[in-house]
Amino acid sequence: MEISPKSPDESEKSPQSKELLTSNTASTLCISSRSESVWTSASRSKWDIYHKPVIVVSVGAAVFLFGMVITSLSCIQIKNKNVYKMCGPAFLSLGLMLLVCGLVWIPIIRKKQKQRQKSQFLQSLKSFFFNR
Repeated sequence: MEISPKSPDESEKSPQSKELLTSNTASTLCISSRSESVWTSASRSKWDIYHKPVIVVSVGAAVFLFGMVITSLSCIQIKNKNVYKMCGPAFLSLGLMLLVCGLVWIPIIRKKQKQRQKSQFLQSLKSFFFNR
């Protein structure tokens, strides 16, 4: 008395699977996220371009300075000297890592901006010569 499995017809599919089949979410998301007109039409301010690396650099500098303070506290005779000796270098290295990452990020963004300007210039030349 085995029942052979049936292949589901269109009418027997669940409403969720119908929704997944008719949904174009992935394709519309991909199209809207990288649309050239969205990224190139509006000129952005310097803060809009550099705010992320500036925040990373400032947080890195603050954590680095905090690590310096914690490490210098381990030199003074305090009750929890071992805790300061462990945490100080950890904050120093974490702050230095964030500081260097942010400082390296800035030239990368500058290079991308120059490449984007060159590509826009070449696109305008191309459209000028080929649309005649």
